[in-house]
Amino acid sequence: MYDYIIVGGGIVGLSVAMALSDKFPGTKLAIIEKEEKLASHQTGHNSGVIHSGIYYTPGSLKARLAKEGNESMVAFCELHQIPYEQCGKVIVATSESERLLLDNLYQKGIRNGLQIRKINRNELLELEPHVQGLEAIHVPMAGIVNYQSVCEVIGTIIRNRGGEIFLNSEAKEINELENEVIVETNHQVLRGGMLINCAGLQSDRIAKLTGYKLDMKIVPFRGEYYQLAPNKKHLVKNLIYPVPNPNFPFLGVHFTRMIDGTIDVGPNAVLNLDREGYKKVSFKLQDAAETLTYLGFWKLASTYMKEGINEMVRSFYKKKFVESVQILIPSIEGKDLIPGPTGIRAQALREDGTLVDDFYIINGKRSVHVCNAPSPAATASIEIGKEVVKMLSTYKVTT
Repeated sequence: MYDYIIVGGGIVGLSVAMALSDKFPGTKLAIIEKEEKLASHQTGHNSGVIHSGIYYTPGSLKARLAKEGNESMVAFCELHQIPYEQCGKVIVATSESERLLLDNLYQKGIRNGLQIRKINRNELLELEPHVQGLEAIHVPMAGIVNYQSVCEVIGTIIRNRGGEIFLNSEAKEINELENEVIVETNHQVLRGGMLINCAGLQSDRIAKLTGYKLDMKIVPFRGEYYQLAPNKKHLVKNLIYPVPNPNFPFLGVHFTRMIDGTIDVGPNAVLNLDREGYKKVSFKLQDAAETLTYLGFWKLASTYMKEGINEMVRSFYKKKFVESVQILIPSIEGKDLIPGPTGIRAQALREDGTLVDDFYIINGKRSVHVCNAPSPAATASIEIGKEVVKMLSTYKVTT
């Protein structure tokens, strides 16, 4: 009998487990992860950015937990000697029409309590000499880390505190009863006082398995990256982002210096027909059918038709991708970009076609479900863990 059973061994599930063991020393907890290792999906395919919280609506969970998470993630890396760097980033306006958008973003960052500054073209070139831009926002607290390394440390902490992690264990049936929750996996049956759903790409399905009908569904978007060729890495010093397109709910193609020194360029954002497939041709019938028969998806598609088509064109035609890259760094050519990693964003979508913009966490009878935790969830993960513990603390079960 466990006090808590956590479904999902990504950085959010691990952070929840760590927060529980911090709050309730000696608590009995189990994590079940269906893959053979931790952090196999969103966390393991993450861009590695420690975000600041500049993009998010003031007062939202994302805004608060990203800012606090930036600080706690840096402190955690310092404490456990995990390589990281607060290298800073620039968000660049490349045209007159983007100046107002840049100022709006700056004001949002100020309202979110960030120590950021507007910089002119000359100041921008001092930070990123090869960038074409009129002005920018300098975000000094943005950073980089390998989140898989963070997960390895958290996993060790959990095990050292007596927590159990069951790999290759997929939740097949969940029964939320009056006094306990029973989770049947492909290998074992676990009984616990509370269930915490941190299943990421599968979070809506775990909620449904527990007996809850949500007003949203996870729709997967594949983000494809290139990498700068080694002889062109000097073109990017740290992190370079465009001004976000207000008509499209993704950040656009940007440049990310990774903690290992490589430079990722991207991503585009295209619908994926396999929640856990990382190739252009990945297809899973159940996933495709759920998305393509969901009214919310078609409402979303009609709203962002033009932008969605552009993303698909960039996915299949490198020339178009290069053109978007050259807006920020004109000297980059197609030969300078080599195929890079791919990630999948688990984005919650409502039936009316609107994207769930904030983290979405719901309380059950003996469960908590983290049902929307895309970026900046890795940055905010330690704080998400604390937030979930606040929701759970009144349900503490002693076994």
